[in-house]
Amino acid sequence: MELAYVCEWEKRPKNTHCPSIPLVCAWSCRNLVAFTTDLKNDDEDKDVSHMIHIIDTEHPWDVFSISSGHTEVISCLEWDQSGSRLLSADGDGQIRCWSMSDHLVNSWESALSSSLDGDPIVALSWLHNGVKLALHVEMSGSTNFGEKFSRVKFSPSLTVFGGKPMEGWLAVTVSGLVSVSLLKPGGSLLTASESLCRLRGRVALADIAFTGGGNIVVAATDGSSSSPVQFYKVVVSVVSEKCRIDTELLPSLFLRCTTDPQRRDKYPAVTHLKFLTRENSEQVLLCASNQSGSIVECWSLRKEGLPVNNIFQHRSPVVGEKQPTILKWRILTTTGDLERVSAVALPKLPISISNTDLKVASDTKFCPGLGLALAFHDGSIQILHRLSLHTMGVFYGSSSAQRPGDEAAIKRQRTTGPALHFKALQFSWTSLALAGVDNHGKLHMLRVSPSMGQVLEMNTTLRHLLFLLEYCMVTGYDWWDVLLHVQPNMVHNLVEKLHEEYMRQNQALQQVLATRIVAVKASLCKLSTATAARACDFHAKLLLIAISSTLKSLLRPHVLNTPDKSPGDRLAEICAKNTDTDIDKVMINLKTEEFVLDGPPLQSLQQLIQWVGDFVLYLLANLPNQGSMVRPGFGFMRDGASLGMLREMLVMIRIWGLLKPGCLPIFTATSDNQDSMQLLFRLLTKLWLCSREEGPPQEPDETLIDECCLLPSQLLVPSMDWLPVNDGIMVKLQGKHPLRLQFGKASSLPGAGGSTPLEVFTRSPGSQKMDNLRCVHMGVCPTEESKACTRCGCVTMLRSPNKTNAMKQWEQRWIKNCLCGGLWRRIPPTLT
Repeated sequence: MELAYVCEWEKRPKNTHCPSIPLVCAWSCRNLVAFTTDLKNDDEDKDVSHMIHIIDTEHPWDVFSISSGHTEVISCLEWDQSGSRLLSADGDGQIRCWSMSDHLVNSWESALSSSLDGDPIVALSWLHNGVKLALHVEMSGSTNFGEKFSRVKFSPSLTVFGGKPMEGWLAVTVSGLVSVSLLKPGGSLLTASESLCRLRGRVALADIAFTGGGNIVVAATDGSSSSPVQFYKVVVSVVSEKCRIDTELLPSLFLRCTTDPQRRDKYPAVTHLKFLTRENSEQVLLCASNQSGSIVECWSLRKEGLPVNNIFQHRSPVVGEKQPTILKWRILTTTGDLERVSAVALPKLPISISNTDLKVASDTKFCPGLGLALAFHDGSIQILHRLSLHTMGVFYGSSSAQRPGDEAAIKRQRTTGPALHFKALQFSWTSLALAGVDNHGKLHMLRVSPSMGQVLEMNTTLRHLLFLLEYCMVTGYDWWDVLLHVQPNMVHNLVEKLHEEYMRQNQALQQVLATRIVAVKASLCKLSTATAARACDFHAKLLLIAISSTLKSLLRPHVLNTPDKSPGDRLAEICAKNTDTDIDKVMINLKTEEFVLDGPPLQSLQQLIQWVGDFVLYLLANLPNQGSMVRPGFGFMRDGASLGMLREMLVMIRIWGLLKPGCLPIFTATSDNQDSMQLLFRLLTKLWLCSREEGPPQEPDETLIDECCLLPSQLLVPSMDWLPVNDGIMVKLQGKHPLRLQFGKASSLPGAGGSTPLEVFTRSPGSQKMDNLRCVHMGVCPTEESKACTRCGCVTMLRSPNKTNAMKQWEQRWIKNCLCGGLWRRIPPTLT
């Protein structure tokens, strides 16, 4: 475990943090981190501890601080399973639901709220949607994604008509109430509350888990280690348009440390109560503490046979009669005496814990999802195995005095007061990173090694990272935390292996993951200067796929009783079979009536059509330059599928140009009678014939290269505006030294290895700024508000300048996410 970066507040008030205020932190599957701090601002009336701060992990300095409207300290933060909505709850019983405004990660608003006036919330959770995957380490060598990541039968907490899961949340209060709020289709809330049991008592700590049958289990304790930890089954239903809650008492347990004569009064308070995973209500973690130390216990719910009295044992058994059973909590394991625990983080990776999976994980040293993290008051963090509680890894904080032989640190701790320690801790969704908020309000990001620091062969390390990248591809979760562990020398092998695994999947799954794998490859290639040019190609491919599908979607069959194939499919089939280099001869075989469109849609899409023409010209003009140094465009030279897609679009554009000449791409030719489209199609077809899938790949012949060499003298070759250099933190984390950042102050550190970026990435201050989605120039100093992708850096205008439906449909496709699937963040005009 090692520190990746620390982000701190630029102006921190002196001696104004409140040690008694609990902090909370939550990490979404889209790599957004929400957290609170315990600072009080002397200059203003408002209490900063009532604010929620949200960052995306790639741009941690770009913090969005919400004046939450909570009147008491925020006690819970909880992301939904899509990572786009956030729940917050406070000590006054107020619950608010936050969602992105305009789908921007640095702009949030609260549209929904519920209240239990004056009753502090101690536990909060979204209702389960019934989606659960199991990750099988035993099958990590399988070629089938379905065997590696299997769908587990799991029922939603509540369903509406047709079995669709109903959205909502559940909260537990300090007085022993359980409250449920359901989101109705119209956007209103349906709320109900019920006591956990008939005799209501104080609930100091609680946690919520879900069962496969759709029930909810709540664990609760009054905070005293001598009191039982109670468990309740909660069933939510809707009867006659009203929410109904039924509760039932389940078996309870007493902590082992209270029954041990030597420790009976040593740890009087229960400070942490957590189910090991939200989908496993049969394993629970408990931590009891005193002023200076803690002890952690792990319990499991087992089904045991109920012993029968001797009176009944002598009667003749009835056929088919089974021995009665009872559910009973049994202790799995316990730790020894520990330093006082300040925070606990549990893994989110749904790794299967069958005996075979655990054995393979142990043999291959695959640790993600198997460790839980404990933060201590001395500033250190330990990762313990979730079942055996043995230590897997240790992180010593800057003020930790536990490092062996560090006498100076011990003296410093005595003289400087309370040590810097974590008050809130959260694992990422692949368990390869930890986010922690310390008692000074700083946000720390830590790398957690997949092997917990054990030395592995390079192939094994690559296999572990590949396995987790595949998991992110299948689930749609962000893979930022996996990239933390990718070194520049691993990039090429990872990209190749990922492509090999993808090609082994069935055709249907390949179609689903087609754009996602391109986005993963682009993210990987940015980590090394040797592959940075390929990242340009992958982003261009994403745009190419999007434009191709948009243009094909405009085609309509001439007659209603259309055959099985759409006009777009027929176009692809004819272009694949026809190897003629004359574009007009290829057109003859098409039903041109299917290409008849009104003028306005074609004219409005001219900027996308222009990009296609410029891109083909750039590729062909740079064919002779693709030598030892890999330049942007190199990846397309042997990509028969992409070249075929470009051929199809040139044919479509040629036909549309006959109907509406204004939609044609504009080329600057040296000769008035130069047919630019005909020339480009002829050269593109020759290049496509060298790399198409039907035959073995061939090198472009000398004639083609000579003709491409002449292109710049026939047509003016445009300078392609590749995506700007991503200003994120990932490319700056290649070194082992942690970065120190400030909230609100963009990082200006050099990129990977501090090397000079490629020429295509550099931008002069006076250069034109580009809208990378609309393919239009915005000027040298754009006045329009813009947004940028958190993942790839793609920039586009926030408000649409277009009035036509065709272009608005194009823009609507990217309203929530970028081409690469990344989220949008608002950027000031100076950063555009």
